[in-house]
Amino acid sequence: MTNALLYLAIMIVIGFIGSAVAHRIHFPAVTGYLIAGLILGLTGLISKDTLAHFDILADLALGFIALSIGSEFKLDFLKKVGAAPLIITVFEAFGAVLVLDILLIAIGVPLPVALLLGAIGSATAPAATLMVVRQYKADGPVTRMLLPVVAMDDAVALIAFSVSAAVAQMIASDHGVSLAPMLLHPLVEIGGSLIVGSLIGILAALFLRRFKSDGDRLGLAFAVVMGGVGLSTLLGLSSLLVCMMAGAMFANLSKQSVKLFKVTDAVTPPLFLTFFVLSGAELDVGVLKTIGFIGVVYIIGRVFGKVLGSYFGARIARAELVVRNNLGFMLIPQAGVAIGLSLLALRILPEYGATIRAVVLCATLVYELTGPLITKLALIRAGEIEDTSIGKKKCGKKGSTSKAVVSTSEATASIMASDAKDPAGASAKKDSGGKGE
Repeated sequence: MTNALLYLAIMIVIGFIGSAVAHRIHFPAVTGYLIAGLILGLTGLISKDTLAHFDILADLALGFIALSIGSEFKLDFLKKVGAAPLIITVFEAFGAVLVLDILLIAIGVPLPVALLLGAIGSATAPAATLMVVRQYKADGPVTRMLLPVVAMDDAVALIAFSVSAAVAQMIASDHGVSLAPMLLHPLVEIGGSLIVGSLIGILAALFLRRFKSDGDRLGLAFAVVMGGVGLSTLLGLSSLLVCMMAGAMFANLSKQSVKLFKVTDAVTPPLFLTFFVLSGAELDVGVLKTIGFIGVVYIIGRVFGKVLGSYFGARIARAELVVRNNLGFMLIPQAGVAIGLSLLALRILPEYGATIRAVVLCATLVYELTGPLITKLALIRAGEIEDTSIGKKKCGKKGSTSKAVVSTSEATASIMASDAKDPAGASAKKDSGGKGE
């Protein structure tokens, strides 16, 4: 236990150093955390076996991130934005699937491998993106559309993977494979996750009415996240979807949820720092030399598919021009869900699993290191954060600043922890209710 605490202290200090260096060169803090962790892993100061013992911290961090994202799904906000987030999510996810399938098949990749890699490419990691949004206190139409899109992305990715896996398994197998069980399993997982998350959120909202102190609220938040992650593991459900749904029920059923998210925002930064340092330390740079041209096509093709799909989805949903032009560039990071799906692909098609896993791990390394920086640049171009390199705030392009967008919710104000500003840069009324992805 003493060594474990010492290792945690080392990771936190190294994370601080990485963040300070990133700040000096105008990079997002999360990129500094990841690079610091990568260097830590390369030096071998903390062994891979030791790092594996801290998986519980990663689960806890992802649970809190999912809880925060779920708080964005307030009914009043969903009524205002309509079906736009769902339309964009479907298009950006299946845009990546379609582009990757076409490109990988075109370069001669076996069809089962192409189908599985295309499906895995639809997954987006919300953690790094949310950290950039929080660090720079981003606010505007792009940010408000981004949060519900990344929240729904995992559910769409699970469906895409299930369909592709069923087809790939039938192609690779000499005997027929039943399509129905392959399609039913992810639907059961998604439905079960939503039900369990709803029950947790309802119970938590009832308990929250009785709590008056910040300490009690914080304890309840930890119980919700730990319970959600634990039940997900026990029942074979998605911990991300469970915690997201719990956060959504929280936000809609309890007026005290703003106070709860305010207190969690005050204590979770060290947890997130440790999570990203761990993520960087666990990345294996040795996979870079094993993927060849297939990996290059996957990395570039997925970005192209995300950006193109997001653009057309936003256009069909009649989203603002600034959303169409920038949202897709914020969907690049890929991590936990994609790695998990690659492990599932290894079990489904063992003969191709090693190739799929190598490609996904390499892409994760590239996306997690470059994705936060690209997200920052896209937010600057959208005019929703300050360009720290020149000390001025850029304005969005003409046509993207026609009117202010109504504030998402008090929960959004908590995550951003900033004064909301309209796209044209006019100061909006400061939320007096405190803080509340």
